[in-house]
Amino acid sequence: MSGDSATVRRGRPPQTQEQAEEVRARIVEATAAVFARNGSRGLSVAQIIEQAGLARPTFYRYFGNASEPLHVVLTASNDGLVGAIREALTGTDEPVQLGIRLIDAYVDWARGHGPMLRPLFAELHDPGSPVSAYRERALDDIRDLVRKTFDELDRPVPAPLDMDAALHVCEYIVYRLTAGTEPGSDPDPALDSEARVTMIRVLLVTLGTRDDLAYAMELPGLFRDA
Repeated sequence: MSGDSATVRRGRPPQTQEQAEEVRARIVEATAAVFARNGSRGLSVAQIIEQAGLARPTFYRYFGNASEPLHVVLTASNDGLVGAIREALTGTDEPVQLGIRLIDAYVDWARGHGPMLRPLFAELHDPGSPVSAYRERALDDIRDLVRKTFDELDRPVPAPLDMDAALHVCEYIVYRLTAGTEPGSDPDPALDSEARVTMIRVLLVTLGTRDDLAYAMELPGLFRDA
């Protein structure tokens, strides 16, 4: 038997594409778990491979450093939020219903993150964290979606400051509503209802028109009586 043949036989069998994708997904899932515990500054290859139960050479076959799988995690998070809001902004031209659909999309996105939501929100305003840059990209995409939707509905496009105020307030309320809850768990009905009403009021005041507010004033329970 030639040396070349012996080498081929002793070598590791080639991975199928499906096996390679499974390992890559396993690394990304482990990265999300470590990020949820320690944030981006506490992320390391050593912790990822320990979480995934893989050898270091296996990790480096797919990623060059710990930041690369984190970027996969953050990209998926952004795509999920922007995609959900894009879908929420279609199918109705009624302003209150539009606001409710947008809020539901945001809340559902947040609940799907479970413990990963804490470091995501904690690092939103940290310029040294990749989370901050990804958040700005998501907000840019959401601003564009809102402007496009309002334009298509022949409604006044909100001023940039009004739009940012609406997005930031809703972002904070969504965090308050979903932080600490397990994925798939039922929210506190009282807190859920209160949060949604608050967000609807914020969206109406910052993004709505005088006619929208007049309509909303007739809806029971949306604004408190004097």
